[in-house]
Amino acid sequence: MGRMAAVGLAVVAAAIGAGVALLAGSVVGVGGSTTTIVETSAAPAPSSTTPLPPRLPGTAFDPEAVYAARAPGVVTIYANLGIDGTAQGSGFVVDRDGVILTNAHVITNAAEARTNVQGARAVYIEFADGERIGGRVVGWDLFSDVGVIRVRPADHRLEPVPLGDSAKVVVGEPVAAIGSPFGKQSSLTVGVVSATGRSIDSLAAGGFAVSNAIQTDAQINRGNSGGPLFDADGRVIGINAQIESTSGTNEGVGFAIPIDLARRSLDQLLRTGKVRYAYIGVSTQDVTPGIAQAFGLGADRGALVTRVEDGSPAALAGLRGGARTEAFNGLDVTLGGDLIVAIGGTKVDDADDVSRLVTTTLEPGQTVTFTVLRGDRRISIPVTLGNRPASG
Repeated sequence: MGRMAAVGLAVVAAAIGAGVALLAGSVVGVGGSTTTIVETSAAPAPSSTTPLPPRLPGTAFDPEAVYAARAPGVVTIYANLGIDGTAQGSGFVVDRDGVILTNAHVITNAAEARTNVQGARAVYIEFADGERIGGRVVGWDLFSDVGVIRVRPADHRLEPVPLGDSAKVVVGEPVAAIGSPFGKQSSLTVGVVSATGRSIDSLAAGGFAVSNAIQTDAQINRGNSGGPLFDADGRVIGINAQIESTSGTNEGVGFAIPIDLARRSLDQLLRTGKVRYAYIGVSTQDVTPGIAQAFGLGADRGALVTRVEDGSPAALAGLRGGARTEAFNGLDVTLGGDLIVAIGGTKVDDADDVSRLVTTTLEPGQTVTFTVLRGDRRISIPVTLGNRPASG
């Protein structure tokens, strides 16, 4: 986690904020342009990778096999950040054309400057055999903490690793992290998926969150940032990005950017040179059956709109925010706003669902129907989504 002390360990505070977001709501400014670009190119074509030995359903997780097959595709990244010093992190090769995925905070000064973010002046890629070559920063996405580097295939043999499907990840499944904690190259740690669907702070200014983050107890430390989190079949399901810690080292709570979200960033960076997210401009709060019953909200689950940003797509569409706050079992509940129960026909159970749907399934310019409860009325409100305000 290159410079995890500055970014990942800021999660000590960020995690507290995330806990508040689960109870008191999170800003779903879910949208906009996201990157600084050095070059653009076509999206990477699928590449063959070293297969793992066949693993029968129900058989034991084999970390040795995962490591043997995948470690050659995991790299150590050294970044010269100018006056902000240097960073060391991890990354992994995704195709034979030389595309490497990592975290944005490994190849930028985003840990020190949330605005006017600058890319590394130079980056160097070290492979498992100890050989080091130069690379070029393609671009980065602060909202999802994804960075892309390119190297020349002629400079070193490339061993791409296969990308998996983070939507299929389940709590309890075994995982393996490979990276360079504290500069110790090609280190393996193993554990399980501790939770899915976590919201963690993004690098971008504005209170945005990364949706669907994967929580794991596999040990990740400074220098692991940008490295892959593999499933039992050796497929990347996440990019190791943050830890929650009071000591500055791993305490068993780490977070990975889901590979489905990272793949979206990668594809847009390579195809168009920027990453765009849909934006609605609301803050929302979870509704539970207890809250619904206490305040007569009309639905056991959903996302209460606590605030609507002036001039936002939500404001233009007529969504309403809360007007008063009342206490419920130690929680402050903001009442009087619309209760979102569905977006585009997909059920909304909580505030994270709003963020996830807008971030991962919708696009700027798209008009989507928000189904809300307003008092005793059920209303369908078409909202034309905007671009998430640029950051960095």
